[in-house]
Amino acid sequence: MRSTEEIVESLRAALNGVGVVLPSLCVDPVTGASDEPFALVDLGRCNVRTAERLASALRGETPPVGAYVEDVRDGWVGEVRGHVGGRVQLRPVCGGREWDCPPESLGEVLPKEVLRERVRRVNQESRLL
Repeated sequence: MRSTEEIVESLRAALNGVGVVLPSLCVDPVTGASDEPFALVDLGRCNVRTAERLASALRGETPPVGAYVEDVRDGWVGEVRGHVGGRVQLRPVCGGREWDCPPESLGEVLPKEVLRERVRRVNQESRLL
């Protein structure tokens, strides 16, 4: 049988694989130090965005909430905000009006493209000052 620490690390890796990070994830120190045969795992506290990503991953939504994708119809890069009625709700990288996209029109986006969108937005805002 695997140790509780190994199981916690396995859970941490699985969550990281779907883009969910629970910083407080650990073996419960009270039950870990007791004679209980099975210690409890403390999932800890997380913010609302992390909880939303976790729920999306558990529902098997693809791509998960919080992921960045490209709408290949127009080349816009957006963050997945939800899944409603067979469509994926996207929001521009740095905020703005959300739009719906059919799942078959989604493409992968590299981290450098997300960064490029953020820099473009900052440059645009600096020109407005």
